[in-house]
Amino acid sequence: MATSIKDVAKEAGVSIATVSRVLNDVDVVNEETKKKVLAAIKKLGYRPNIVARSLKTQKTRTIGIIIPDISNQFYPEIVRGAEDVANIYDYNIMLCNTDLDMEKETEYLKVLKEKMSDGVLYMSNSLEEDMLNLIKQLQIPMVLVETTNDKEDIPSVTIDNEKAAYDGVTYLINKGNRKIAYIGASEDMANASAVRYKGYKKALEENNLQVDKNRTYFSNLKAKDGYEGINKILDRVDVDAIFCSSDEIAMGAINALRDRGIKVPEDVDVMGFDNIYSASIFYPKLTTVAQPIYDMGSVGMRMLIKLINNQKMDNTNYVLPHQLIERDSCKK
Repeated sequence: MATSIKDVAKEAGVSIATVSRVLNDVDVVNEETKKKVLAAIKKLGYRPNIVARSLKTQKTRTIGIIIPDISNQFYPEIVRGAEDVANIYDYNIMLCNTDLDMEKETEYLKVLKEKMSDGVLYMSNSLEEDMLNLIKQLQIPMVLVETTNDKEDIPSVTIDNEKAAYDGVTYLINKGNRKIAYIGASEDMANASAVRYKGYKKALEENNLQVDKNRTYFSNLKAKDGYEGINKILDRVDVDAIFCSSDEIAMGAINALRDRGIKVPEDVDVMGFDNIYSASIFYPKLTTVAQPIYDMGSVGMRMLIKLINNQKMDNTNYVLPHQLIERDSCKK
């Protein structure tokens, strides 16, 4: 027969109410008593009835994490950082992969609300107005990771994507490149990748270089998009460098260049973005703009747990530092 809360109380020599206070982390229990209760819980292998507990406290100790594409190496690393922090604070994770489908994203938000998730760590493919209205309507504690909304009224953790892209393109310009292509999200999208196009344009304009639509290909962030994108660009114009808004795009672009007999970096410099694990083992190893991926997940989860528990946050919109990683896909 399963161990009950009565058994724990008897073993620890305390009341059922005291055991309940310990389980719910109520501060009125002194340390010595708390140790007795925790020791009894461990000895008896007691596990609280989560359903009954959640009905009473209106909390399930479950947090939803919504990601756009689980096959993209960027997102599992964020989830790992978030999950490590969630484990420390005894929260369970419910992972929702939307496959870049806005309908699935909408449905997952509604399901997490129905399942009484305590909060949501949210990585959206695109924070359109309809999605923001739904978030407001659901009134569920939420932290955005990788991006932020224009009003910045939803807590978030990200990098300065415009500045990061600007730094990357400036690096390519300083290498002597003048015909720099862009492959990535359109600036019309409401996500982090789209902001990188603004940084690309700003770097060209400040160096008196033309933003040429023929050297621009708007796409998703997969390797196939990089492969297709650079082929279409090269069918129109020539390039001496490519700025890609993800490492996967950069890998696809390099494969397309290789198939055309174009060498990287001897003929064309290629820069990625994110610094996923594959960037360091791909050939040639990718020069890239690195995001602190694990830290984005861990910081985001700490923020969310504070939000859930009505604790004060030092900052509601964290901007973490980016870094340029020099490897072999750009000329030394």
